[in-house]
Amino acid sequence: MSSISIETVLAEAAEGTPRIYIRDGFHWDQQKAYLFDIDGTLLRSRDRIHYESFFDAVRDVMGRELVLDGVTLSGNTDPGILYDAFRLAELDPEHWQPRLEDILEHMRTTVAAQRDRMNLVKMPGVDEMLAYLHSKGAALGVGTGNLESIGWLKLEVLGVRHWFSFGGFSDQFPLRADMIADTIRQARAIAGPDASVCVVGDTPADIAAAKANELPTIAVATGHYSFDDLMEHKPEVCVSNMAALLAHGV
Repeated sequence: MSSISIETVLAEAAEGTPRIYIRDGFHWDQQKAYLFDIDGTLLRSRDRIHYESFFDAVRDVMGRELVLDGVTLSGNTDPGILYDAFRLAELDPEHWQPRLEDILEHMRTTVAAQRDRMNLVKMPGVDEMLAYLHSKGAALGVGTGNLESIGWLKLEVLGVRHWFSFGGFSDQFPLRADMIADTIRQARAIAGPDASVCVVGDTPADIAAAKANELPTIAVATGHYSFDDLMEHKPEVCVSNMAALLAHGV
């Protein structure tokens, strides 16, 4: 995996050096509903509030230090990160599963209390993309590994919450594919029982979760995975950023 900084993403957008792949025959802007990932897709964080909330919660609830060495963060879910960390620590489930909801609630409370300290960077083309898809009558939703209150809070701070009419979150879904399956039901309740639904995300996990539910993916290389990294997983669309996709045309 090629780690990409926020500065690199913004510089590439400014320099006009995007890369774009669209599978023949796939009409990316004609889907009836879209499920947007949050971190790395709509925004990048310059603070460590959400990240540090994992450590604070485990320390305060369980009285032990959390170790995330070896845990995949990008594309994971909040409960999934904890599951993986405890598994790698060889911690018996009976010691942590009864405390999991307390840990998650501590995270929600800790992040909410620091709302005014959030430093979020909107990815290139986000406003324009959301406005464009909304103008075409698409139902716009969130499909994210964030806990619900944390995810909505980030979108409120970023100033894009109003675009989204529904959302899928990880509170009850450690596995991203299961969260996406639940969010599809929400999308089709709004857009119609047979509505086409497309996942928009920045990680191989987004692509895998979409494929597990037989959905197409628009992969954006604005997170920690490069364009080439994402192309290895065969998304229907792969772009440097949303602004490049809009500039490319339909």
